Amino acid sequence: MSRFRAPSGSLAVIEAGSRGNPRVVLVPGVTGSKEDFILMLPAIAAAGFHVVAFDVAGQYESHDAGPAKLTPPARHYTHELFVGDLLAVLESSPGPAHVLGYSFAGTVSQMALVQRPELFLSLTLLSAPPQPGQGFRGVKRIGWISGLTTGPVGAALMVFGLRLNVVKVPAGRASFVRERLKLTSRRSVADIISLMKRAPDLDAALAASPIPKLVAVGEHDLWPVELHRDFAAAIGATLAVYPTGHSPCETSPNQLVRDLLELYARAA
Repeated sequence: MSRFRAPSGSLAVIEAGSRGNPRVVLVPGVTGSKEDFILMLPAIAAAGFHVVAFDVAGQYESHDAGPAKLTPPARHYTHELFVGDLLAVLESSPGPAHVLGYSFAGTVSQMALVQRPELFLSLTLLSAPPQPGQGFRGVKRIGWISGLTTGPVGAALMVFGLRLNVVKVPAGRASFVRERLKLTSRRSVADIISLMKRAPDLDAALAASPIPKLVAVGEHDLWPVELHRDFAAAIGATLAVYPTGHSPCETSPNQLVRDLLELYARAA
């Protein structure tokens, strides 16, 4: 692991492959970390890429990064904070990169692409919210009540569910998730939940982008596949659906890497 000095502070980074090869940047979402991609890194690197994954500000080993480290300091984690950090990572090496944004980081990656399209070779949105605005409204079963919860309440419910292993991930993975939560800033989780309830509508701007785009989801994702299908059509992206849940990077890594490499070949 290494550290990267971003506008919001020091971010924890893991890498695979040779520097100088075409770059792939993998960005995890809320309560996630760079380790979400650990099964994918070797295969992508073996295909001739330099792969970089990092913990976003406030999460796991980047828990000390955040709004207080900005110049000037701020009070809350914002879209602009996360976009600024991602752009700094992309600018840290010459040439554009293939970018994958996972869940909330999908929204961050979209915003970064719209602001700095010259930094992107392709865009993959993995299990990303498929609707702008109040992004939880389409979530299965609980979408109808999601508008009534605040960021702190939503964060508390999310952390509670992860600690109890509600989605029944393997015991070893569940143990790591609980250890990761000990470091992750609760303030960052609450702020991100609030941000996910006011996501910008970038569909038209994404549709106008000529780079290859992929929407990759599990058929048992938080949001119905129909919403992801409509989103992919609206932005001109290919849709890939896997027989899994919200985390294809962990449960269908080989299939996801296969589709990423096909996307990268189109970009080339």
